[in-house]
Amino acid sequence: MRFLTTAVLFSLLPFSAVIAAEWTQWRGPNHNNVAESGQTVPTAWSASQNVVWAVDVPGRGHSSPIVVGELIVLTSADEQGQRQGVFGFDRRTGKQKWGAAISQGGFPKVHAKNTHASSTACSDGRQIYATFNHHNKIEAVALDMQGKVVWQQDVGAFSPRQYEYGYAAAPTLYNGVLIISGDSDTVAWLKGLDTKSGRTVWQQDRPKRLNWSSPIIGNVSGKDQLLISGSEMIASYDPKSGRPLWSQPCLTMATCGTVVWDNDTVYASGGYPKKETVAVKADGSGTVLWRNGVKCYEQSMLIHDGHLYAVDDGGIAYCWHAKSGREMWKSRLQGPISASPILVGDTIFASNERGTTFVFKASPQSFQAIGQNQLGEESFATPTVVDNRMYLRVATGSGNGRKETLYAIGKK
Repeated sequence: MRFLTTAVLFSLLPFSAVIAAEWTQWRGPNHNNVAESGQTVPTAWSASQNVVWAVDVPGRGHSSPIVVGELIVLTSADEQGQRQGVFGFDRRTGKQKWGAAISQGGFPKVHAKNTHASSTACSDGRQIYATFNHHNKIEAVALDMQGKVVWQQDVGAFSPRQYEYGYAAAPTLYNGVLIISGDSDTVAWLKGLDTKSGRTVWQQDRPKRLNWSSPIIGNVSGKDQLLISGSEMIASYDPKSGRPLWSQPCLTMATCGTVVWDNDTVYASGGYPKKETVAVKADGSGTVLWRNGVKCYEQSMLIHDGHLYAVDDGGIAYCWHAKSGREMWKSRLQGPISASPILVGDTIFASNERGTTFVFKASPQSFQAIGQNQLGEESFATPTVVDNRMYLRVATGSGNGRKETLYAIGKK
């Protein structure tokens, strides 16, 4: 009787009480693209297998879904009408609850693999924040949980000249400050905005280089550091003030992936025009532990149990010993790959641009394939995992017939 009573009471709880886990920004709750412990998701799926729900997504975008409260939030863009917006979906059913138009017109040229909505949104549970590039600037917007605009702010100029590839960096949050980067070859900056008002509370100039990496907060070497790769270095800033802490010359001009770290070391890869993966001490000592010639340009890497896992643009998976850089194994999947791999338990999921998701073990002993799954015909957005569900944004068709779909993969 006690079991039955508990089961009945559990079934009557509101959805938000039953599923308390969230994924509120790019790279997830711990900023490392690792799902919270205890999560499990199916390792096999298709359009008709292990799909809890599927919903059409308006427009086009490569931003990842964030999960906050009872909402799943995506940014997207109508390229023909030159409109950018933020959309909220019901977490339980997938039904679209609201859509907020943010801007119209002023779309710049972008790379064929980029979109006008590639920056993942973030949330502090009270408001939702998103960034968009239009009219040669970056605009930030804050919305309430019902999709109503609270404030909009022009953050800074953004107008790349040598390569007009568009914008991609995701914002991040730190103690009431929304942190946004704008690296380009004409103007480059890093700024912190007050989340209540949108006003700038600090700003820092950056080298004028083409770069697409996202800033991220990591607790490394005993303190919180704002980390970003690219512009021929890895740089660290104080997230409270924007004050530079240290920078280490390495890498190359342009990177797209977000750095990862362990207790005292930061790891990054890129890019263009050179190829390099590097490990540096995060204490400002200038110590480079190791480097190699592998290029993970668009994808971020994963670190797990003292080993670094990565997939490169061409679809080769790697495992390195994190402290020494010793290659443990590499194995060819199938590229090209733009989305970043995600770790769930001891299992890695990596999607290529053609909608194939490869599943393999995070094991340094050998490459251990579990399977591969096809969903849609195009996949650029990195998935998110909460509540034993994977939320995956894919597309089918091309031109005017192209359609995006958000899938919830899990056990029904």
